[in-house]
Amino acid sequence: MSGMQVTVSQLRGGEDAAWDAYVEAHPLGSPYHLTAWRDAIEQTFGHEARYLAARRGGVMVGVLPLFHVRSLLFGSMLVSVAFAVYGGVLADDEDAARALEDAAVGLADSLGVDYLELRDRVDRAERGGTRKDLYVTFRKPLPGSPEEVLGQIPRKTRRMVRLGIKAGLVGELGRGARVVDEFYRLFALNLRKLGTPAFPKTLIENLLAAFGERADILVVRTPEKRPVAAVLNLYFRDEVLPYYSGATPEAQPLGGNNFLYYDLMVKSIERGHRIFDFGRSKADTGPYHFKRHFGFEPEPLPYRFHLVRAQSMPDLNPTNPKYRKAIEAWKRLPLALTTWIGPRIVRGIP
Repeated sequence: MSGMQVTVSQLRGGEDAAWDAYVEAHPLGSPYHLTAWRDAIEQTFGHEARYLAARRGGVMVGVLPLFHVRSLLFGSMLVSVAFAVYGGVLADDEDAARALEDAAVGLADSLGVDYLELRDRVDRAERGGTRKDLYVTFRKPLPGSPEEVLGQIPRKTRRMVRLGIKAGLVGELGRGARVVDEFYRLFALNLRKLGTPAFPKTLIENLLAAFGERADILVVRTPEKRPVAAVLNLYFRDEVLPYYSGATPEAQPLGGNNFLYYDLMVKSIERGHRIFDFGRSKADTGPYHFKRHFGFEPEPLPYRFHLVRAQSMPDLNPTNPKYRKAIEAWKRLPLALTTWIGPRIVRGIP
């Protein structure tokens, strides 16, 4: 079979299970490659999914999930994967990988997008495109037992976790409407503090619906039951991936943010997970240092771009100086206004 030609076509109806099985089995598979992510993004934002499958002799040998994102403000782009940390090609071999990327470049050309973005987790520079080193990710194995978690956290962060324990903080996992409402308020507060537009609450609801029991929300509460910190988690194979989070100003003096991730680690071990994926951050930012202080080391995320109509690399991130004034103005807006305007802006920044 290895000598047979690779063909690439868009995912056909009735093939979702085969696609997901391929992602589950691939060493670099992620929850963002699954069709559940496609369903949540399509339902929330209406972006068109263009999922490419490579086949050899009728057998699936590679996948490449793509979204065509169109925005009056930010242009037109083909992204793998929209609103996700990881994306890019999963393939059995280099022939299948090359066929998928060639097909993606051809699709980008035919759609007339500004650029194609591939969010690889490992370096694929040999396949072409322009690498952009903006983000890093943080991943490492969890301890063997819940009792070992605290001892493996560096001293200064461990002190903050103990502060939360002493304050009587308690973490609760949930998926219901009340938990979603609590989480979204904290999430929106966090994004406003950063000067970033908020996603719509429907994204959280759609992710929970699409992933089912493989997604939940951890809410940290005070003894008086006030929610002070929360995080939306995805579960994939033996990994836990805390993704979106938020907290009140009260969380900081209580050690709430540190307790949140400590408690998630403990609960994840109890549920049989072995890898903690702390997700991506921009180098030398607050979240970057927060994760390092938890004992995680950064790994570069070598995203690649194929320019089509664009003349230069895109720079749609808050560290771009041209967005500084808008970010500072956003931080001063009422929360209700940011949650109304934000979704209309952020849908074009995948």
